[in-house]
Amino acid sequence: MHSFRMAVESRDEAAIEALLADDVVFTSPVAFKPYPGKPITAAILRGVMRVLADFRYIREITDANGRDHALVFEATVAGKKITGCDFLHVNDSGLIDDFMVMVRPLSGATTLAEAMGAQFERIQREALESVQGLDA
Repeated sequence: MHSFRMAVESRDEAAIEALLADDVVFTSPVAFKPYPGKPITAAILRGVMRVLADFRYIREITDANGRDHALVFEATVAGKKITGCDFLHVNDSGLIDDFMVMVRPLSGATTLAEAMGAQFERIQREALESVQGLDA
């Protein structure tokens, strides 16, 4: 089992963040532009944990060299069941440097977009606080 999956399933925010490369790029299922960097990616993932209920991975697919992973999940957001997939790529150090999420159905993705939109001010504040903490 991929260490990221174990961290998510145990809701260990520190372990999740520790698995992200500084230059990770997060591609959201509901936002047009990708989000580069560990602080914003970690903050987004914390926001996701706040809005998704009953989250569970149901399948894990890994390529032969162990660098690419697809983690299929099910969850509920605002009462709507969604199915999605986390596509992860790890760098030479074993840290996640590319993180893309896809979600279905469209009604669930729309509900997820609304729930995450309501979180986004907090997400941005957390990311900024993290960056400021690194600079101190």
